[in-house]
Amino acid sequence: MCRLFGMAAGPRPVTATFWLLDAPDSLAHQSHENPDGTGVGFFDPGGHPHVEKQPIAAFSDRRFAAEAREIRSRTFVAHIRHATTGGLSVANTHPFILDGRIFAHNGVIDDVAALERRLGPEGMALVHGETDSERYGALITVEIARAGGDVGAGLRRAAEWVGAHLSPRSINCLLADADGLWALRYPETHSLYVLERSAGGAGPAPAALEAHSRHGTRVRSDHGCAHPLVIVASERLDDDPGWRELAVGELIRVGPDLSVHSESLALGGG
Repeated sequence: MCRLFGMAAGPRPVTATFWLLDAPDSLAHQSHENPDGTGVGFFDPGGHPHVEKQPIAAFSDRRFAAEAREIRSRTFVAHIRHATTGGLSVANTHPFILDGRIFAHNGVIDDVAALERRLGPEGMALVHGETDSERYGALITVEIARAGGDVGAGLRRAAEWVGAHLSPRSINCLLADADGLWALRYPETHSLYVLERSAGGAGPAPAALEAHSRHGTRVRSDHGCAHPLVIVASERLDDDPGWRELAVGELIRVGPDLSVHSESLALGGG
């Protein structure tokens, strides 16, 4: 099962490090079950998206496992892949850059042909790989354009169509631009959590947000002790009591001021 991670830091860029470790409770350990790719997306000071990704696991890449990639950004999206559709290639590795936004998906949409028909030539022109995930992101991108650039409306329309017509196993996703982070959970098969962490935090690591989930995600933000953060992840990353599981069908948006807005979508008739 793929893993998602997103972090929003508001108006001030922060550093975040994502790496793969050899410890028993590490992402390197989990990469034996999710060995098919890892990537980190972020925005530069001009608001332009960048993605660093590779189609191999931590235990196969000593350099990646040994290095801590220090990046400054207001928003991050990271993903670890367990391939279901599409081979092991950079083009099939998450996150994806689509029309200036960064997108990652955790789940499976089986009817890729129907998704392609819905996309049409306009949407398929955005697609470079083989995955259902990139096609799902392209559909969201097309719907955003049709909604006049309203990201929330486009994501809502795409998810409602997929939920109603394709019976997906999961369409959990993260979508980010330079000013906002969106997260969707549907259906109940895969969890997704949000933490609104105040300056200094409340968990067991006040000097820095640094923890291991039981699925191995290790995240560190050296500025987490000084500035508030909003974090979205497939698993709770530490023992902070503020972690909240998104409801099935819940879509949240984290604004540039770190306000969190939530709405419930009608997906699959539920």
